[in-house]
Amino acid sequence: MAASTPSPIVICADDFGLSSGVSAGIIELITLRRLSATGAMTGLPGWRRDGGELSRLVRQHPADVGLHLTLTGQRPLTSAQGLAANERLPSIGALTRAALIRSLPLEAVRAELRAQLDAFEDVWGAPPDYLDGHQHCHILPGIRWVVMEELATRYGGSPWLRSCGEKLYRAASRRIGFPKAAVVGAFNAGLPAQAARHGIATNDSFRGFYDFSDQLSYAQVFRGSIANAADSGRVLVHCHPGRVDSELVALDPLTTPRERELAYLASSECGDDLARAGVRPARFAELIGA
Repeated sequence: MAASTPSPIVICADDFGLSSGVSAGIIELITLRRLSATGAMTGLPGWRRDGGELSRLVRQHPADVGLHLTLTGQRPLTSAQGLAANERLPSIGALTRAALIRSLPLEAVRAELRAQLDAFEDVWGAPPDYLDGHQHCHILPGIRWVVMEELATRYGGSPWLRSCGEKLYRAASRRIGFPKAAVVGAFNAGLPAQAARHGIATNDSFRGFYDFSDQLSYAQVFRGSIANAADSGRVLVHCHPGRVDSELVALDPLTTPRERELAYLASSECGDDLARAGVRPARFAELIGA
């Protein structure tokens, strides 16, 4: 039975600014109060184009807006010497291999992080509420230390940091997306404790993994993601809603699953599922208060 007072959880959409269709879908869901956070890809033109509308929206419909640090696939804001090739950031596979063998040019990573934070502040007029990474790049060895040092130095640790792991038995109990959750969780090991030493808060449970196929409906994925969330600490469910447009097709391989996610999250069915699970979308500060 759902609790009489729904428990707060963060429901976070990645990739704001990736394309007009993605940004519009996220704005719609914040308006419907189905999302409580979104991460901005500030190195892309869509951030400067659509960030002002998002800023006006969250004055009426409060949500956390963070930096979705992008170190893969797209054009960098800096020269990214030793990190980018032919003005293109590496694939997540190449970035991960370099991180594991400690060959990442961390000063180039730091410069790109600073440039993306500057771009955030130029549009937003304030620091981000949080930071996470496109394709979870912020949890990789070396990169995580640069991120934590920069957040602590630049902001005194006030933005929170997305942790991408949780207790393995909880991830296993959902079954959906477990292989991905186990791999990402292994890379995430130690991050919450390291962040705490820098004075940076994190979530306790990270959910929303699946293979982006249509073998399961997104409703099934989401229901699994919010199951038992009311008693699991600071829960964050990540998602990738949006509308497919030519800009998205040119920039990112993840297309039609975004429309399936958007359709479900905007539906009354999603509202009913949230109510049955005894949870509601909330900003991270509410999770700390709870």
